[in-house]
Amino acid sequence: MVNRRSVSWYKKHMRRLMTFSFLMAAVLLMLMLMLMLMPTARGRAQEATDPPKPNPDSNLTQTASVATSMEWIEVSPEGAYFQYADSGRRFTPWGLNYDHDPSGRLLEDYWDAEWDRVVSDFEEMKSLGANTVRIHLQYGRFMQAADQVRQEQLTRLRRLLDLAERLGLYVDITGLGCYHRRDVPEWYDRLEESERWASQAEFWRHVASVAADSPAVFCFDLMNEPVVPGGDRPRTDWLGPAFGDKHFVQFIALDRRGRERGDIARQWIEQLVKAIRRHDRRHLITVGLVPWSLDRPGLTSGFDPRRIADRLDFLSVHVYPEQDKIDESLELVRAFAAVGKPLLIEETFPLKCDIQSLEQFIDHADPFVAGWLGFYWGKSPDELQPPQTIGDAITHQWLTFFQAKAARRE
Repeated sequence: MVNRRSVSWYKKHMRRLMTFSFLMAAVLLMLMLMLMLMPTARGRAQEATDPPKPNPDSNLTQTASVATSMEWIEVSPEGAYFQYADSGRRFTPWGLNYDHDPSGRLLEDYWDAEWDRVVSDFEEMKSLGANTVRIHLQYGRFMQAADQVRQEQLTRLRRLLDLAERLGLYVDITGLGCYHRRDVPEWYDRLEESERWASQAEFWRHVASVAADSPAVFCFDLMNEPVVPGGDRPRTDWLGPAFGDKHFVQFIALDRRGRERGDIARQWIEQLVKAIRRHDRRHLITVGLVPWSLDRPGLTSGFDPRRIADRLDFLSVHVYPEQDKIDESLELVRAFAAVGKPLLIEETFPLKCDIQSLEQFIDHADPFVAGWLGFYWGKSPDELQPPQTIGDAITHQWLTFFQAKAARRE
């Protein structure tokens, strides 16, 4: 006969043993899971401590500065300067025109086959202290017919904007260039004024469609140095006189036909702005004016800033101070600023004065100016030493000054 006490002890012992077995099984299971997860955890921990691996698809070198994000640029509420859209901090363009390389080639001549050169130049401009780069797009390289764009050029433009965004550089996109006469299609010159304007609007409509969502775009500049003819005699050439081998001045009409010059300028601006705003209602729009645009006796462009300012987000003017005539350039700047729009000095350089006089001009004009753009032609200050030409010496002085001034402006 089994002793009841023995049975009771046996049952209690078995319950403890089963509980212990379950606990041991749970512990073993947890250990197995930990062993399985440890390689992944170690991998993640290693990834957190290792330096980031280079992206094999990136065109930037390892020394390139990378912008994590860019704020859009807008005009300040009081309309006096530019600001970052999100933070409201003031943004002052301090940048460079990138219009040709050392041999005089335009951007579209090499931005496909020599993309690495473009990347290197943008990195160099960034290292010099630039926050803005102005590019000059040529009409003939983008348009293959009056109403047909070259898609491959739009792709290259987007690639450049992506590069600028990665580097934290804002881009002034100036369009409709006809700088090299050989690149201007014959059919373009044969267009009537209304047809030419319509084709120019098509150019800007396509460019805006590609650039609309890029925070790297600072502005669209409708044309470099446009002019309305002043006399009653019709012109036969859309291009102004050449500077070297380049035509920077362009006429928007050949015959006034009794119209006021200011009215022609306004209508042209309105048509191009409307084309841009079909795709892009946010980026700023301007036009690069010659200094002789004010309504004064003598030579004028027909683009009186007081007549066109309400059609633009800000004014841009190109000023090259002359030696011993700095006061005249300062008076010119004050007259443009008095219109009441932010004023960008879109081009300046010691072309007609020494670097000390240019610095004096910039320092005294700065209170009236919202931003400054000079020039970079594909050579760093080190590459310009020792100078091979007078131009090299002047450019070296300019870039050295630009870099030092950028450091002081930060």
